[in-house]
Amino acid sequence: MSKNKTEKFLEFDAFENTLDFNSDTKGKWATIFGNSNPIVLELACGKGDYAIGMARMYQNKNFVGVDIKGNRLWRGAKTATDEKLEHVRFLRIQIDFIEKHFAPGEVSEIWITFPDPQPAKYRKRLTSTKFLNLYRNIAAKNAIVNLKTDSDLFYESTLETIAEEQLEILENINNVYAQPSVSDLMKIKTFYENIWLKEGRTIKFIQFNLNK
Repeated sequence: MSKNKTEKFLEFDAFENTLDFNSDTKGKWATIFGNSNPIVLELACGKGDYAIGMARMYQNKNFVGVDIKGNRLWRGAKTATDEKLEHVRFLRIQIDFIEKHFAPGEVSEIWITFPDPQPAKYRKRLTSTKFLNLYRNIAAKNAIVNLKTDSDLFYESTLETIAEEQLEILENINNVYAQPSVSDLMKIKTFYENIWLKEGRTIKFIQFNLNK
């Protein structure tokens, strides 16, 4: 029998690798991780598939999965605990308040994996100008943003924002799995990505510099 939401919330709070809006983390991540390695965020991480996948590949980086839904984060926290991935944490907050939990320059890279496309609300899209400005307040000067999405709307909207902000695109793939070869990072598939692929949706990827 699967755990219900209440059980998952309670267990999530009990994990040693989880934090929430009450946690004192801003400027203290090096202490939390016990090292000064670069910090990579997975925003709207759901079950934390990318944070976990990248942590398996890179021991010299720290990973923080961020989402508001503790019952989803429970899966990532449990996997990280079971696999003894000590360089992974999960933070349960609304992304709008990300500045309260990271100090300027504390983040080196951001991944946004299959976010809600917010079809009627541009400002709520995680690559809108509003959110890019929030990220700039916590990220290093050379930080990059990675977006993986099945949404044509989100993909096109992100490209428009990048153009308006005059940011540099490092990679732009409008059909990831139509490529002759796929990088190890692209091979990481989230829970929702597997669903979209079964439905025949096309997966897009954009990597760009956060700052001009």
